[in-house]
Formats: sequence, structure tokens, C-alpha cells
Amino acid sequence: MRKDVKGMLNDNQPELNEKNTADEMTGKASSEDRIENQNSDGNTENDLVQKLEEEIKKKEKEYEELLDRTQRLAAEYDNFRKRTQKEKEKLYDDAVCDVASKFLGVVDNLERALQAVQDGKENGLRDGVNLVYRQIVDVLEKLSIKPIEAVGKPFDPELHNAVMHVEDESLEENVVAEEFQKGYIYKDEIVIRHSMVKVAN
Repeated sequence: MRKDVKGMLNDNQPELNEKNTADEMTGKASSEDRIENQNSDGNTENDLVQKLEEEIKKKEKEYEELLDRTQRLAAEYDNFRKRTQKEKEKLYDDAVCDVASKFLGVVDNLERALQAVQDGKENGLRDGVNLVYRQIVDVLEKLSIKPIEAVGKPFDPELHNAVMHVEDESLEENVVAEEFQKGYIYKDEIVIRHSMVKVAN
């Protein structure tokens, strides 16, 4: 009987050995899986850190490019502003010189007229004044400046400045009766000076 039990135990021994071996293998596999998972997690973290570092470098490069572009635009705008200012100043200077050059002849004739008065030549003074007047009118015409028509014209507040009113039956109502100071207009659009007038009621 003992032999039979012993035989049975011996018969079951390979199964137990196989089970133990299987458990050992399973445990080993689980341990290896854990190690592999840990390595995998470590690799994932390293990859994430590397990607973040690359993204940061990329953003830094974009920032530097944008900063450089902004600085260039600011410098270009500053140069444009300075250049425009210089051009405006030059245009103004050219305009002043152009107008002044046109009046130099007028100054010359005024000096001649004054010299004629000192020399006692009354006719020379009259002729000199007329010459100066004609020159001034000619200069103004070249500058597209002309007198504003006033006397006998309907009063226009855009062109005339009424300083007096008068009862005059020979004139229609609101018509300019007299001009005290001549007005001037530039290119038929811009009033340089309004005519100072007397208006009929």
C-alpha cells in the first residue's frame, strides 16, 4: 500500500514540477514585463522632454525672427518719417525761394522809385509806382492768384466780408456797392483774403 502511495506521489511529481516551473516562468515574465514597462515609461518621458525642448527652441527662433522683423520695420518707418520730413522742408524752402525770387524785381523798382523821389523827379516816382504795381500783379498771376471781383456783384460770404451797409436805390438788395480792400483767391478755389466791402440793403 505504501508503495502504491509512493508511486502515486512519484507519478504526480512531474506535474508539480511542471506547475512550479510554469509559475516561475510566469513570475519571471511578469517581472520582465514590469521592467519593460518601466523602460517604456522612461523612454516616453524622455521623448516628451525632448519634444518640449525642440518646441521651445522652435518658438525661441520664431520670436527672434519676429523681433528682428519688427526692429527692421521700426527702423524703416523712422527712416521714412525723417525722409518725408526733409522732403516737406525742401518743398517749403523751394516754394519760399520761388516766390521771393519773383518779388526781387519788385523790390528793385521800389528802390528806383525812392531814388527818383530823392532826385526830385515826380514823374519818375509815378512811373516807378505804376511799374511796381504792374509787376506785382504779373507775379500774382503767375502764382495763380487773382483779385476777387466785388463791386456790382451779389454779396457772397465765401468771398466778401461786409463791414458796412448802405441804402442805394440804384443797386439791388445784397449787392456790393463799394470795395474798401481788395480780396484775392488762389486757383479760383482758396480764398487768401476776403474782399472788405460795403453792401446795399
